[in-house]
Amino acid sequence: MNLQQVIKKLEALGNPEKIELKKKKFGITANNSLGIYHKDLKVLAKEIGQDDKLALALYDTGIYEARLLCSKIYDPDSISEKQMDRWAGDFENWEICDSFCMGIFTRSSYALSKASEWSAADAEFVKRAGFVIMAAYGFADKKADNDVFEKFFIPIEREINDDRIYVKKAVNWALRNIGKRNIDLQKKAIEVANRILLNDSRSAKWIANNALRELTKTDANVLDYPRYLYRPKDS
Repeated sequence: MNLQQVIKKLEALGNPEKIELKKKKFGITANNSLGIYHKDLKVLAKEIGQDDKLALALYDTGIYEARLLCSKIYDPDSISEKQMDRWAGDFENWEICDSFCMGIFTRSSYALSKASEWSAADAEFVKRAGFVIMAAYGFADKKADNDVFEKFFIPIEREINDDRIYVKKAVNWALRNIGKRNIDLQKKAIEVANRILLNDSRSAKWIANNALRELTKTDANVLDYPRYLYRPKDS
């Protein structure tokens, strides 16, 4: 499938009413949007398959949904650090931020370095990207040891006072997902959340209380990665 064919498909899927609906229901505001739901882009991405050249051409159209589609068909092993910085700098809402982070960035060789770097950024969605990578990294690297995730606690605790909604939600998401990786990280994440709770800021208390509600439930969905350590008989 070439660029012109994909653009025609995107235009056929577009619905101006969805632009307003996504804005009202999900807080998604995007420039040059056609109005296409994420689920429909996933179907199209599956039809196309991995295609780096097409992905780059789609991104360069500037069409919002074409960029989302790029995040679904580009090979994470192909990306450069410079390209990651460029794309992150273009993020205009949480949807495109999360799509690139979970589709490409978290599975790239630069995931950990960019998570650390971007977590201290000023731009809202670049900073969010750093924490989304932290939140999603456990699913991208199921063999990583606990010390990889324990290092994430440092930027999490450092940024608890950022009250921008899409930053604090990502900080909270990272803390919860780290705590759900295994029982040891669950205990440490609860300890971190309790320390955060001592902070006076509203954002800190929201982050901590939300994480504690999930991580302290008796039926909390705590996994057992890495398998060699938490389920050795199956590894």
